[in-house]
Amino acid sequence: MALLNPRVDLAFKKIFGIDENKDLLISFINSIVSKEHQVASIELLNPYNSKNFEHAKGSILDIKAKDEQGKQFDIEIQISDEGDYDKRALFYWAKLYADQLNSGRDYSSLETAIGIHILNFNCIPNLNSYYNQWRITDKDSGQHYFQDFAIYTIELNKFTDQDKEDVRQLLPRIRTGLDRWAAFLTKAADLDRNNLPKEINDPNIKKALDVLTVTSLNKEEREIYENHLKWLRTEASTLKKLTGKAREEGRAVGRTEGRAEGRAKGRVEGRAKGRVEGRAEGKLEERKSLLQTLIQNGFSRKQISQALHLSLQEIDDLLHKSSR
Repeated sequence: MALLNPRVDLAFKKIFGIDENKDLLISFINSIVSKEHQVASIELLNPYNSKNFEHAKGSILDIKAKDEQGKQFDIEIQISDEGDYDKRALFYWAKLYADQLNSGRDYSSLETAIGIHILNFNCIPNLNSYYNQWRITDKDSGQHYFQDFAIYTIELNKFTDQDKEDVRQLLPRIRTGLDRWAAFLTKAADLDRNNLPKEINDPNIKKALDVLTVTSLNKEEREIYENHLKWLRTEASTLKKLTGKAREEGRAVGRTEGRAEGRAKGRVEGRAKGRVEGRAEGKLEERKSLLQTLIQNGFSRKQISQALHLSLQEIDDLLHKSSR
């Protein structure tokens, strides 16, 4: 029997979002959060319900929980970047924090709110680590004063190239509990719970694999799961196809411009640059078509920027120039 893909939000919530599997949720949270945020017990505030998935194409369906000290957790698996992730992440955190303040309660009753975001896309530029902890500190002194804020991000595509790497290639990099869970999330289909490599051999991983194996979906759940899985596969293949050609063209134009500028000075430089710009101008309509196709397929400007190695301003300039 084929395993469910744990990166599809319905399967993710069936693993971590039901009372029978709270031990898995505790293990997962503790592999991510810092020492002061470790949990011993957890209460699910929005247990799994397939009705929650009916109208969502599959990107932000969360698990809300509270630990024995009152700390609030919002754990999300996000299949695709629908744009402005940084603003959405802060909004989700702010809502989690503010929703604690029910009628008749004062500010002193507010507890720490913690966002844990598992991202199936690269979002944070200039950072190679797939795991990052975001806190509020003073710029000069580094003092951590606003204790109630914390967001943890896990970018799975920075953990492994899911198309090219197999489990054996990952093993040398698996050192922590989070590494094991990241391997599970990205390579579950390649894992045999009865023959796990020692780097991944963990009772919680085995139980999670059991959940994926024995979980029976009803007709409604199966349809939702298949739709979300299709969305995941379509996004990955579309982005790969549409951006591959554009990246090649960008590198070719860059090499041509570099050689021309290096050789040319004065009028010679002007003529060489003019020839390069002329050739580049001839590509504008084709690049405009690629950009528009990406946008029409639901990719955000930030996602396109990362895939094509262009700044947001360069994307805007290309679209503006080619529309003249």
